[in-house]
Amino acid sequence: MYAIVKTGGKQYKVAPGDVFSIEKIEAEVGDKVELETICVVDGDKAEFDASKAAATKVIAEVIEQYKGKKQLVFKFKKRKNYKKLNGHRQNYTRVRVVSVGSEKAAAPAARDAE
Repeated sequence: MYAIVKTGGKQYKVAPGDVFSIEKIEAEVGDKVELETICVVDGDKAEFDASKAAATKVIAEVIEQYKGKKQLVFKFKKRKNYKKLNGHRQNYTRVRVVSVGSEKAAAPAARDAE
């Protein structure tokens, strides 16, 4: 079973146990957050209507808050002797999907042993 969730203006395909990074959300490390579901696929059954798919809850646990790599922003105007260099680091949140609907993720220790 997997779901398509929407957060931070982007969409992600998630399944129980997945770890991925999203744009920063206001939550502490260890908190559980619910992600907005727009599509759910369970074997042969699929629900594409966002209003009906929203009934399926996708619960994720916050693992860490961090900053991404520096992106350089360079402005330049030819023949005007104008050059401007700025940097930007985006804030991200790394999350682990605990459950999609009634399907739960395996314990982290059990997955590491395999």
